[in-house]
Amino acid sequence: MPERAPEKKESCGLFGIFGDPEAVQKTYFGLHSLQHRGQESAGIASSDGEGIQCYAGMGTVRRVFRAGRDILKKLANPIAIGHVRYSTTGASKLINGQPFLSEYSHGQVAVAHNGNLINAGLLRDEYEAYGSIFKSTSDTEIITHLLAKPSHISKPDPLGHVLNHLQGAYSLLFLFADCIEAARDPYGVRPLCIGQTEKGCYAIASETCGLDAIGARFIREVEPGEIVRLDRNGLSSRFFVTPGTVTPGHCIFEHIYFAKQNSTIFGENVHEFRKKLGRRLAIEHPVDADVVIPVPDSGTSAAIGYAEQSRIPFDMGMVRSHYIGRTFISPDQKVRELEVKLKLAVVKEVVSGKRVVVVDDSIVRGTTTRGKIRALRDAGAKEIHMRVSCPPLRFPCFYGVDFPTKEELLANNRTLEEIRKFLDVDTVGYMPLEGLLSCATLPPDHYCTACWTGKYKIPIDIAVSKFALERFQMLMFDDSDWE
Repeated sequence: MPERAPEKKESCGLFGIFGDPEAVQKTYFGLHSLQHRGQESAGIASSDGEGIQCYAGMGTVRRVFRAGRDILKKLANPIAIGHVRYSTTGASKLINGQPFLSEYSHGQVAVAHNGNLINAGLLRDEYEAYGSIFKSTSDTEIITHLLAKPSHISKPDPLGHVLNHLQGAYSLLFLFADCIEAARDPYGVRPLCIGQTEKGCYAIASETCGLDAIGARFIREVEPGEIVRLDRNGLSSRFFVTPGTVTPGHCIFEHIYFAKQNSTIFGENVHEFRKKLGRRLAIEHPVDADVVIPVPDSGTSAAIGYAEQSRIPFDMGMVRSHYIGRTFISPDQKVRELEVKLKLAVVKEVVSGKRVVVVDDSIVRGTTTRGKIRALRDAGAKEIHMRVSCPPLRFPCFYGVDFPTKEELLANNRTLEEIRKFLDVDTVGYMPLEGLLSCATLPPDHYCTACWTGKYKIPIDIAVSKFALERFQMLMFDDSDWE
């Protein structure tokens, strides 16, 4: 099958809870709070301690588990994990929805994954050569085949042994019949945190906002290279790599764009971090202007910081429709452009006749940004000064962020002046990398900055296409049997 043009991809969201009579309902609420991490599909797997059942569908959490279908009641069990997806490898179709439920010699297992496995294609070729049959085109499915391999099952710690075969970014939840196991890659690229409810039940979520949704108290993050087990004995932990032997490579784009403002990840609140970026941006790129406006919602915190530092009034020059999802993760460019028009409306009274500073978290392709600038011009803005709270994106990401080719990136092979002309703004200013890292609490070498520098923490031998595993088309039936 010919390879299709790459699309933008986004991190997925994970949630799990053990030993709560309302585990499935709370997983639903946790996933709802993590909806910003993926809108293509949603799924929940649950266990009564002996067997696992699973349901996944296309669309948002509310749509998949909509009222009147009683799916949550059918899944009701005291152990559950859930997933919201935007595709990192594999097309947007039901066969790739998660959690993946499989059965092997040790019983059932459901797997939910956030990240991207850069060696999935090589592993899949190897296993297919020995007769393994794959039912999806997602990189996540290879993990279940690794778990089922007899030589892996015989190891003292089969899961730890399997994880050492994986290369790339992964935060994972495994639901076995009687326990949940959560794991994070040795670099800790994607976030994963642990919480506890008032009744003592442990929960796992991609971000702390998922824990907040069910009233759970944040305890700590799952450490890079750690496996956390939740079972009837409580919480236990082990490492599949020796702690301290790998320098972390946290995706700082999580702080810049992906994570929700009320979340705490990598040891720092997202909103406060973005405000620091805005303050530093005002120092790096000052300008005489009348008003500072954000591109909502991910640019809002940085715009507040910029306004505070520059003492230029902050206002909402664009308002967002909350009935349109995150356009960054819409699979089609034309759809993204139409969604931007629906999503963001200009408040003419705020910008008309004024010198406007527009603060955004990042610019990827630039086409949607140019559309926003055009709308501000039409509303009568006298001057427009674009400020971006991260450096120019010049390199592809292979760890779960979907700007996979240099050619589609606005900043690739363009000077700042060429970018300014493309966007049709009076000035443009990006946050320098040193300024960005100075705002972070962890040492600079604890973050992945490959999308700006081209220096990949996890070596990339082969450029991985989102559709690398798309070798065939499958017809999927609807889910009317759950009606």
